Amino acid sequence: MTMTLQDLLAPVTPERFFAEFHDRQPLHIQGHAGKFAAVLDWAGINRLLGMTHIWTEQSLKLVLDSVTVPPAQYSVKAVSRDNAQVLQPLAPKVMEWVARGASVVMNDVDSLTPGLASVSEALEGAGLGKAQANVYISFQSHKAFHSHYDTHDVWAVQVEGEKTWNIWEGRADYPIPHPVFRGQGQEHHDRAKGALRAKVTLRKGDLLYLPRGWYHDALAEAPNSVHVAYGVHAPLGMDVLNILHERALYESLFRQPLPRQDGSAPARYALAQRLAALGARLTELARDPKVVEVIEGFIRDYRFQRGGYDLLAARGEAPLPAPPPQPVQAAPAAPAGPRFRVAEAGAKPVRRGAEFALKTASGVIPMSYAEAEASTWILARPAIAEEELRAAYPGVDAAALIARLTEAGVLAAA
Repeated sequence: MTMTLQDLLAPVTPERFFAEFHDRQPLHIQGHAGKFAAVLDWAGINRLLGMTHIWTEQSLKLVLDSVTVPPAQYSVKAVSRDNAQVLQPLAPKVMEWVARGASVVMNDVDSLTPGLASVSEALEGAGLGKAQANVYISFQSHKAFHSHYDTHDVWAVQVEGEKTWNIWEGRADYPIPHPVFRGQGQEHHDRAKGALRAKVTLRKGDLLYLPRGWYHDALAEAPNSVHVAYGVHAPLGMDVLNILHERALYESLFRQPLPRQDGSAPARYALAQRLAALGARLTELARDPKVVEVIEGFIRDYRFQRGGYDLLAARGEAPLPAPPPQPVQAAPAAPAGPRFRVAEAGAKPVRRGAEFALKTASGVIPMSYAEAEASTWILARPAIAEEELRAAYPGVDAAALIARLTEAGVLAAA
C-alpha cells in the first residue's frame, strides 16, 4: 500500500497546508469511512496483539481514567526472544482491564504492517521528519490523558469509532523531549493551556493535525475509538550543534584548554576573548559550503529507514514485481434503504467460553462470533444502513441481525 501527503490531506492540498497550517495552527480534515480502511482495523489490532513476543511493559500500556495501570497487574514475567527478563502482557488480564474501560496504548507500530507504514512514509516522504506511531484504543467516557502538549507534531488518523478532542488556545514554545519540559506538572499545564479553542469530533476516516506544543486532550464519546497518532519529529537547530561539534574536532582552537580562572580581571578578559574567538569560528564553520552541504543532506534524509529488502535480487535472480499502487478509496455513495441509529448505547458484546452474545437492558441475545463482531461495529456508529452492514460483514445476514437488534430495542429507525 502506498500513500502520499496529498492522499493524507485530501481534499486540502499540500500547498495550502504548508501555507496556512504547518507549524502554525491545528487542522481537522473530515474524511469518509474508507479513507484509512487499509491502515488499521479491529481485525488488524487483534493480529498485532497476537504477536505476543513483541509486546512488553514498555511497548503496550494500559491507562484507566488518566492513571497508568501498573504493568504487573496485566502482565507476567517472561523471557524475551533475546533472553532478557521482561513483563509480557497476558491476553486475559488485558481484556479484564479493557472490560473495566481501560485504554490500550500500543507503542512504536509504524513499521509493523504495510498499512501503518504507508502513513509514516507519506509524512517522511514530504520531508516533515521522522514519523513514529502509537495506537490509542479507548472506550466511552474514559479519558486516558489529561490536557497536555507533545514534543513533536501530531497527526491523528481515526481508524475506528469516534473521539472528541478539546483543542486549547495555549501552545508551549517549541518543547523538546528533555527533563526541562518533561518535569512540568499538571498544574502548570492546566494554567498554560488557556481557553478552549475548539471541540472537534474525529470520526472514522478523519484526520487531525496539531503543531508541536499545542495543548489538547481527548475523550471517546462513542462506545469505542481507535486512532493512530503519528508523532513527526523534525530536525532541529540543536542538531546543527551536533554537526558543528563533529566539525570542530578538527579545529585546534576548540581542542585548546580554556584560560585558567583565578578571579582576576586579566583572567576574565582572557576568557571573554577566547569565547569570542570560539563564537566567531563557529559562525565561520556554519557558513562553510561543505558544512552547509552536510546539514542539507541531514535534513533531506531525516527519516526512519524502512523496507528496501529483496533477497532474490541480491542473489542475481529476478526481483519480485512491485505491487500495484493502492489508491485511496473514493467516498462511498450514500446507501439506499432505511437507516438505523443506536438506541441503547449500553449494549455490549460479551463472551462466555466459546459462546458469544450481546448483553442489553432487556436481556442477552445469543450470537455467533461474526454477529458479535458485526454488532460491535454497529454500536460504534451513529447510524447504519443494511447495505453498509452487508458490505462490512458479508458473512453475516445483515437484514436478520438488524431485525433482531431492532426487536431488542438496541436499534431504532433513524
